[in-house]
Amino acid sequence: MAPSEPAACFCHRRMLVAHEITALHDQLTARWHIDPSFGRDIESHDWLLRVARQHRANFDLWHIEDEARTPGASDADLAGVKRRIDTTNQLRNDLAEDLDRALLEWLAARHLPDCDAPLNSESPGLIIDRLSILALKIYHTHDEAGRTSAPPGHTERNRDRLAILVEQRADLARCLDALWRDTLSGARRFKLYRQLKMYNDPTLNPAIYRKSMNDTGE
Repeated sequence: MAPSEPAACFCHRRMLVAHEITALHDQLTARWHIDPSFGRDIESHDWLLRVARQHRANFDLWHIEDEARTPGASDADLAGVKRRIDTTNQLRNDLAEDLDRALLEWLAARHLPDCDAPLNSESPGLIIDRLSILALKIYHTHDEAGRTSAPPGHTERNRDRLAILVEQRADLARCLDALWRDTLSGARRFKLYRQLKMYNDPTLNPAIYRKSMNDTGE
């Protein structure tokens, strides 16, 4: 991503600031709907570019799942979409873990988190993943609220839904800021929670390894 592109204004300052993350989510969501190829291959160790890559996985997953619900899709189409969903969801989870890993490395250099502090049940990476999904819901709900071809009551229903989503994201963003603030002060800590997905691993998914054994006659 070139320095002149939108994400460049989100420079590294205090490592984690929730409103910078939600603003970046909104900015990239709008940009990608206009230009899906924008910033497609983001390669950087910068914190907010890591956030952008994780959000891109959710963005792609959202639209791939829409394809799975296309009326008239063939069985072959659905099988291909399902494989893309599995691959993209794995990437989404890997990148959420990468966010926590980057934060913990940054904290370790400052002798944090305090190992004696109470453990938080949810990590920042998982919260950021939830904020990413909420950004997509907000974008599409706002779009639906303005759809002129919709049936009566559609606009009002989606305006109500939009208000709920905006409130939920604001609440969650405050929780993220509070967790980070408490982590820096030593009042709380978090750990890297590995998702350890099994369905994509040919050695752990029985549907894969049994098929392979049958094919080889073992």
